[in-house]
Amino acid sequence: MGDSYVTFLVLGIVLVVVDGQLIYRSGKGYLKRAAYDDERVSGMMKLTTVLFHLVVLGLLALVSTINIETGDAVKNVVVKLGLVLLLLALAHGVTMAVLARIRDRQVQQQLADQMAEEHRIYEERHAHVSEPRPAPKIESPYSAQ
Repeated sequence: MGDSYVTFLVLGIVLVVVDGQLIYRSGKGYLKRAAYDDERVSGMMKLTTVLFHLVVLGLLALVSTINIETGDAVKNVVVKLGLVLLLLALAHGVTMAVLARIRDRQVQQQLADQMAEEHRIYEERHAHVSEPRPAPKIESPYSAQ
């Protein structure tokens, strides 16, 4: 069990680290397109990938303690790795959903800011038009009598 346990942990850690790096790099580009500055994107992505690594490595540690007996050490490792891959996919999907939500909020804020600025400019240009004018006096043909 010692060799298969170590093999499982090494393969699992490699998978988690590789996926974490993919999330970090692709997430930076994804958030940059939402007009975040580089420093802010890097900070958010570092926090996101640290959280991702901690959660998935914790799941890997828990899965490593599960005793699966298929009768073959290689099959045991493959079954555990399959479980880890499914958990990794779930964690990856959740992470991408969080990044999409962050990006959507930023885009919505930009649109709101842009609309507010355009409204301010419109109000400045049309301020003289909206000044109240005196109502024209309409004389009734009956009032002159």
